[in-house]
Amino acid sequence: MHLGVIGATGTIGSRVVTEALARGHHVTAFTRDSTQIDEDRGNVVWRSLDVLDAASVAAGISGLDVLISGFQPGNGAKDIADTVARSIADPTVYATAARSLLKALESHPRTRLIVIGGAGSLEIEPGVVRADSDELLHSSLDALGLPRQYAAAVRGHRDALNVLRTSNRLWTYFSPAEDIAPGERTGRFRTGGDQPVLDAEGRSRISVEDAAVALVDEAELPRFVQRRFTIGY
Repeated sequence: MHLGVIGATGTIGSRVVTEALARGHHVTAFTRDSTQIDEDRGNVVWRSLDVLDAASVAAGISGLDVLISGFQPGNGAKDIADTVARSIADPTVYATAARSLLKALESHPRTRLIVIGGAGSLEIEPGVVRADSDELLHSSLDALGLPRQYAAAVRGHRDALNVLRTSNRLWTYFSPAEDIAPGERTGRFRTGGDQPVLDAEGRSRISVEDAAVALVDEAELPRFVQRRFTIGY
């Protein structure tokens, strides 16, 4: 397959590129400035892309089977504090990016889109979404060591999902586990829909490496077209 990865230098995006290449796929890796990339792996081409410019996206995704977007306002892999600050400054950017991607797909209706979003829009109980409650959201952010102002960005991710839900394009939204960090690639995890997948201790957790496995799995064998999915141990 020919996969595109937006945010290919990011925490999740970089692992998706590695996972896709390991499986023999061709990858077009998108970043804000591809001139900064020193790449010697085969089957990967780096290109610059402005995800907020629908025309730029449309021009860059010709020939792709699947486009995986790990867009973040900043590079969380290199400077998480900057990404957090940018996300708080303009939490509408996630929905804007979703609209741009959907607009670009109008000229590529057979290309599937997988958007890597947030966990805050998952239902922690039937009908109860953490992003809709200040109390629940602040408690979660405190536990993760993030400023409470980041609640606006969590809701921005939720708004992006709602944008996708109004579209008839071939979209999929991925909510990672609430606790996601670099770790081990096990290839062993469970998949869910709109509720978090909890381990024996009641925790929603996954490694970034296993998130990449799940994303490439979905690219290869689509199970959640026009739906959201999540994973956890």
